[in-house]
Amino acid sequence: MFGALCLAACSNEQPVVQLAGVTMATTWHVTYIEPAKIVTQSALQQGIEQQLALVDRSMSTYREDSEISRFNAIAPNSWATVSQSFYSVLSAALLVGKASGGAYDVTVAPLVDLWGFGPGPAIDAPPTESSITQLLEQVGQDNIRLNEDSSQVMKFVGLSLDFSSLAKGYAVDQVAYWLADQGISRFLVEVGGEMRMSGMSGRGDPWRVAIEQPESTGRSVATTIGLTDVSVATSGDYRNYFEVDGKRYSHSIDPRTGYPVAHDLVSVTVVHSSAMLADAWATALTVLGAEQAMAVAQAEALAVYFIRSAGEDFVHSHTPAFAEYLAETQH
Repeated sequence: MFGALCLAACSNEQPVVQLAGVTMATTWHVTYIEPAKIVTQSALQQGIEQQLALVDRSMSTYREDSEISRFNAIAPNSWATVSQSFYSVLSAALLVGKASGGAYDVTVAPLVDLWGFGPGPAIDAPPTESSITQLLEQVGQDNIRLNEDSSQVMKFVGLSLDFSSLAKGYAVDQVAYWLADQGISRFLVEVGGEMRMSGMSGRGDPWRVAIEQPESTGRSVATTIGLTDVSVATSGDYRNYFEVDGKRYSHSIDPRTGYPVAHDLVSVTVVHSSAMLADAWATALTVLGAEQAMAVAQAEALAVYFIRSAGEDFVHSHTPAFAEYLAETQH
């Protein structure tokens, strides 16, 4: 995901420390205010990388030896014991899938691959209708059963899971929990654009985040928000796409139809207590389209900022729960 930029560490009254690295085919950044009890930067860097490596080894479809790749390779109709983290992420994904009416579905992996947006090679022409129809038979979270007591999962068809829509958010949450355990209470964690903030920034006010204008070229700010003790994720279809004969095909695949979304909702930003759920909901609402997304977001009491395209212009709107974050930047 993308579309939100941290503006917090540009000018701080209190010294901040910044750490960074690479994980899950993207980058990560941590900004924190040093606590009275000094924790060495090298120890924090190592600990953060360990947390991220655990998520990568479990949930990366780009690794043949990952837990999710091994699950995707097994035959249907047998129980597979999975790690607690894998089980938790899958359970959360299924709840979002149900609440979104199937617009969000982590079994969409075969279709994502078919359209050239997975770990395989990119494509330069849309797939055939028959190939899409065939793969739709392997998609659908109703083909999954969970056994909470034993952390086991069973699939009834040869489906494949794809956690790319919430694994980075989950990684953000895990790093945030780990930092708190180290006695650090004021920080910002970002992995691949998904963020979580704790406490106040170095200025003593909420961390400031810019929501990008959804332009395919260049970067400009649509609005800014002030956040503390929450997470934020943005989903959009304005950068990851391909074009054939003047028609744009977005990376956001609707699991109900098998085709990329084709509507005017181009950016969705969600603020939530969980980075994992902010990540998942941003994807789900993007697939739903503006009217349905607003209805579902309000029914779920979500804090969401929407940007729609209107010719050369953009139309902005938000749910009532989002208003407080806009107000934070007015102080």
